[in-house]
Amino acid sequence: MKNNKAIFYMIFSVIAFAIMNAFVKYLTSFNVYQIVFFRSIGTLAFTVPLILKNKIPILGNHKKLLIIRGIAGVLSLTCFFQSLNYLAVGTAVSLRYTSPIFAAIFALIFLKEKIKPMQWVLFLVAFIGVLIIKGFGGEVKSIGLLFVLLSAVSLGVIFVVIRKIGDTEHPLVIINYFMVAAFVFGGIMSINYWETPTVIELVLFLSLGVFGYIGQLYMTKAIQVGETNVVAPLKYLEVVFMIIVGVVWFEETYNYWALLGIALILSGLVYNIYLKRK
Repeated sequence: MKNNKAIFYMIFSVIAFAIMNAFVKYLTSFNVYQIVFFRSIGTLAFTVPLILKNKIPILGNHKKLLIIRGIAGVLSLTCFFQSLNYLAVGTAVSLRYTSPIFAAIFALIFLKEKIKPMQWVLFLVAFIGVLIIKGFGGEVKSIGLLFVLLSAVSLGVIFVVIRKIGDTEHPLVIINYFMVAAFVFGGIMSINYWETPTVIELVLFLSLGVFGYIGQLYMTKAIQVGETNVVAPLKYLEVVFMIIVGVVWFEETYNYWALLGIALILSGLVYNIYLKRK
């Protein structure tokens, strides 16, 4: 019963993130810094009142680690949004999901966590998927690939930092550091590139943070009530949703090689989840 509820939560989370990514793709005519700025506002509207209401220490206990998490989060978010200017949404999302590879390597170096030989094989399978997408998956611009892999590396850093922090910080504090950093960075950097959005565009801009917060909230709920090996692989449904959105809304095309590369990335990383759980 708990797993059924967790599955519902995770699918709801994936849909929220997919909608957010689709809106970002739609808004790519605006500068990426402005998108980051508005992405932060929508989430801060939730986190700050909740922190104040529950009287949670807003600065947290591990300020240095929280600042690193915030900076890495801004870098990952900015690079991912920038990659959507050059890549199909499904391709960008699937390539960003190579982040567990970098997280495992960073955890090996900084946290002394072991990587099993089979995990290396699965990471290699996923990396072969990346090479196939680049080499045969249609027009995949190198600059787009660079941005999305930088986003994945930064996301790997975030995983390790959050693991280091553990449960000693409230999740709202961790998210808030990230969003404050995004608000400051995006606000300052967008000054010279500012374009006044229409009413509809403004609604879409502000909804980025709302859907991002909903996605994060229900993903957390799913992990809390469900088994990891049941819930975690469902996160990769986002790639499937984004491919459908890309084809239907943005008229993107994916050849068989691109789909094969995406399948290798997903299969390598999903099986890695089962292996780690086992």
